[in-house]
Amino acid sequence: MKKIIVIGAGASGMMAAVSAKSFGGKDVDVYVLERNEYPGKKILATGNGKCNFTNIVQGPLCYRSSNPDFAWDAVLQFPAQSTIRFFLELGIYSVNRNGYLYPASGQASSVRDVLTMEMKRLGVHVLTNVFVEKVEAEGNGFCVYTKEKTFAADKVILACGGKAASYTGSDGNGYAHAEMFGHTIVPVLPALVQLRCKEKVYKKLSGVRSACKISLFSHQECVAQDSGELQLTDYGISGIPVFQVSRFAAQALREGKEVSALLDFAPDFSKEQFLDFLKRRIQSRPKKNVEEFLIGCFHKKLCDCWIYISRIDKAKLVIELTDDELEKLVRIIKEFKTTVVNVNSFDQAQVCAGGVDTKEVCVRTMESKLKKGLFFAGEILDVDGMCGGYNLQWAWSSGYLAGKHAAQ
Repeated sequence: MKKIIVIGAGASGMMAAVSAKSFGGKDVDVYVLERNEYPGKKILATGNGKCNFTNIVQGPLCYRSSNPDFAWDAVLQFPAQSTIRFFLELGIYSVNRNGYLYPASGQASSVRDVLTMEMKRLGVHVLTNVFVEKVEAEGNGFCVYTKEKTFAADKVILACGGKAASYTGSDGNGYAHAEMFGHTIVPVLPALVQLRCKEKVYKKLSGVRSACKISLFSHQECVAQDSGELQLTDYGISGIPVFQVSRFAAQALREGKEVSALLDFAPDFSKEQFLDFLKRRIQSRPKKNVEEFLIGCFHKKLCDCWIYISRIDKAKLVIELTDDELEKLVRIIKEFKTTVVNVNSFDQAQVCAGGVDTKEVCVRTMESKLKKGLFFAGEILDVDGMCGGYNLQWAWSSGYLAGKHAAQ
């Protein structure tokens, strides 16, 4: 009987185990070795505890990598529709929220639980509180060393995760296992993470939320854009649009480049339209002063900040504003420039950019091109998705392929 060991019982590891046993049946014995006290710990934190497990809107730009075609070619072999059917068979009825799919229960634990139950039903052996110290080649197979025991295996699937959210057990130890077999590790950086900014004004803006378009610049070249609800913190900026561009900030900063962002707090208007909008407000209430002028359009803390930066007297009547002063306000609101000095740490990041170089992995099977019988799944690979269920879709797709082909 063929023995398959899956290292890691996160999303990709559990999917790999289910896939391997489903395809291998009685001919395979599948073991999952998990360092935590229970499987699926990181799943419980996804989607604010509600688990956005995939997304209806899919495309190659939803997945990022130094080898950009790899992820999409893999996802196409087990796409979102297959994920939805798979979880429906396991008992998860999905709810579609603007393309974002969640379990109808509203609980991330439901996704973890059905995977755990399916592993049990299939006869997968799940061993918890087991930390893998080393993986070595042994003949045509492998030896997997833990503190308590050494396991022999015909195939090994590395599904150890990355370095993000280390409190869930992801500390990057899987990269060392891959390097033992000659694999290259693309530099690992925090992604889907907050940005730390230079300006002191953020201490006064902490807690403010606003619609915003963010344009990220590296050496004055725009490298990424996104729109949505911006969250201001005492150290900088957060929120989904910031998360979406953060991996590009992390890469540029690592390369020693200057990184800045332009924040557009009136994204539904062009500059000309916004200027016209302000002029009409002046005509409607000419006796308001500058401090009162923008109340009702933007958060008061933002208004105070912009007026301070503009150096316009807040007691001045709006009817007395010069064209230059009005245009200055428009520029500040539409092009609020901020200097990005760092990204938050791996502990705050939802995922990692970087990982095992996918040029060394077969896209059809997730098998190593360097060591026969060694497979990869999930975040350990140099693939990171956008916010919106894409990182879990990557876990399901890569885990499915790794398990299926390890069993063959």
